[in-house]
Amino acid sequence: MNAMPDCQKYKPTYILIAVTIAFYVYTSVAGGDFFNTSEEMLITYGQVNVLITMGNYYQLMTSMFVHVSIIHLAGNMLFLLIFGLRAEEMFSLPEYLSIYFLTGLAGNLLTLWLMDPFTPSAGASGAIFGMFGACVIYDRRSIGQSIVGALVYAFFLFIITAGPNVNYFAHLGGLGAGLLIGYVLAATRKPEVRYKVRYSYRMPF
Repeated sequence: MNAMPDCQKYKPTYILIAVTIAFYVYTSVAGGDFFNTSEEMLITYGQVNVLITMGNYYQLMTSMFVHVSIIHLAGNMLFLLIFGLRAEEMFSLPEYLSIYFLTGLAGNLLTLWLMDPFTPSAGASGAIFGMFGACVIYDRRSIGQSIVGALVYAFFLFIITAGPNVNYFAHLGGLGAGLLIGYVLAATRKPEVRYKVRYSYRMPF
């Protein structure tokens, strides 16, 4: 697939990584701990469902930029770098940003619906899963291959990221939304023109 010019120009992956790191530095300084985000910062900017129902709707967005620890941040930014740079080759800048924030929001809304109302949730993993889902299904659907392989890849990523204190609802919501958006984009976009190489043979007699 040809890279979209606006994504090549603005490099949204690097911008998102920079903003997320800057937000972590802010919460570290405000919370007084560089290696682990304080409970006060998690409650203020992370997602706490009971607070959202009381009117703190902004947490549905700010929680994408808050991370529990520097290890949590580093892992998420590594995967964002990998999947984000791939997405830049496939999608325009508006599509890229829409995928990131809509899938992150989808993961947070599923969290709001199903997760314990008093447990703080934080991290960009819902949006990152969404980016992965959009990329893998768009890639296969746009070249006419079965989407089953994309679903298998998505399933294995979901499994290998399992662990204690993992918000599976955010992962699942983001991944599902990403698969849906990637499929729709691939189905509605005009396929690239591909030229078949034809060979002719001349016999020596």
